[in-house]
Amino acid sequence: MSATSAAAATPVAEVRGDRFGRLPWWVVVLGLFAVARVITTGMLLYLASIQKAIRWAPASPDLLTFSGRWWDGGWYRVISETGYPTVVEPEANGHIGQNEWAFMPVYPGVVRGLMTVTGLDWAAASVLVSLVAGFGAALVVYLLFRERLDKGTSLFAVVLFSISPLAAMFQVAYAESLHVLLLATALLLVLRRRYLVLIPIIIVMGFTRPSGLAFALFLGLHILLRLYRRKADPFSPQEFLSAGVATFVSLCVGFAWLVIAGIATGDMAHYTDTELSWRAPYIGYQHLVPFTPWFQSLNYRIGMPWGWMFVTVIIVGFIVTMFLPQVRRLGDDIRLWSLSYVLYLFAVFFPQSSTFRLLLPLFPLAGALAIPRSRVYRVAVVVASLVGQFLWLFVLWRVYDDSPLPP
Repeated sequence: MSATSAAAATPVAEVRGDRFGRLPWWVVVLGLFAVARVITTGMLLYLASIQKAIRWAPASPDLLTFSGRWWDGGWYRVISETGYPTVVEPEANGHIGQNEWAFMPVYPGVVRGLMTVTGLDWAAASVLVSLVAGFGAALVVYLLFRERLDKGTSLFAVVLFSISPLAAMFQVAYAESLHVLLLATALLLVLRRRYLVLIPIIIVMGFTRPSGLAFALFLGLHILLRLYRRKADPFSPQEFLSAGVATFVSLCVGFAWLVIAGIATGDMAHYTDTELSWRAPYIGYQHLVPFTPWFQSLNYRIGMPWGWMFVTVIIVGFIVTMFLPQVRRLGDDIRLWSLSYVLYLFAVFFPQSSTFRLLLPLFPLAGALAIPRSRVYRVAVVVASLVGQFLWLFVLWRVYDDSPLPP
């Protein structure tokens, strides 16, 4: 690109990113996120109004009940009120059933603290924690995008982040909102090479949602890449040591909850058995064999050999996505995180109704979707995101019968 064309391109980018006048960036980001939450609230209100009565909630529940005590919110509520059981009796079939140990302690602990200080009930406090964490996440996500993208593109990426099909997680009683805030902070610290400051974030993040092993893999790959590029990008012994310590801490955190659950219950297999109980209704009780759950799930749902073929298509599609020009513009660290997290999911997660929700940590890829500047394209992406959000809530958030009974 010539100097003239480059000079011309910069003002265009700045004009597109400066449509909100001279407002501080954080005001714009918070405003965008607030508008998105109003839209999602409207969707939740509508779906609550058509919700039929079930065993653990009345017909047409109020917004806080619909947001704060639905699905896993029930498990988090029990943890915040009574903690974790030290004795979990096997079910009639002799296997450990679904129980509180499948859920990490930070989110219910934070909500419990807020309830104690303010006197709020669970529904109000849990939604408030998720909302505040969501607003914080939006700010950090913007800073993360600004490491690689211009202002206008970063703001549009925040829009997509705020209205994504999974955006309701930012205002319901789930740990995802708090986890995204911590994850975005951790990624930003890696990009800025602040490895020692990263360590406490890793610890809290790893006890908010299972993420320690995926982040340890990411940091390991990050270190290898920096070693490979050390001539062009110097990697001092101090940085190498700090990054190595952070990786080791993340690895330890990744296994810590398994050990804690084992010590507390007297059964070192308790955590994995608990997690496996969620897939038992589909394929029965089996041992965890890494890198097989996706094949098991798809074979169960669509049969052989179509299950294997579909998983193969997903794998190839992800690899191709990582090499798209828009994704490459996000930088190698974002791509390495995406690869690490997908490998973690592929190794241990059994695809079911939670599949889409567990893709939320791939939020940095919203930056790639935000890069094209066509107005038609951007309007279409916004509309598609909002439609996807409503469909996700309509299909997966409403309860159609009493089977998914929370505590």
